[in-house]
Amino acid sequence: MDPSIIIAIISGLVIIMMFVGTPLKSVRFIGQGVIKVLIGALFLFFLNALGANMGIYVPINLVTATISGLLGIPGVFALVVIETWVI
Repeated sequence: MDPSIIIAIISGLVIIMMFVGTPLKSVRFIGQGVIKVLIGALFLFFLNALGANMGIYVPINLVTATISGLLGIPGVFALVVIETWVI
């Protein structure tokens, strides 16, 4: 599947979740977690796209997307450091 289609689908779901919202607290908590993981996956996608020229590549999976989603930009930098110097 083309990456632009995946990004469009994820962006559409994020926008729908932002406007619709959910009244139940537990569903809202799960939804926020899923959105953070999706945003983390987008961070990693853009990192891989922009870092390809410099040889930076961090695999996109549930663990790395969760780390980058919960920690934000510092989490992405931490993953790059771990991938570059540790592994």
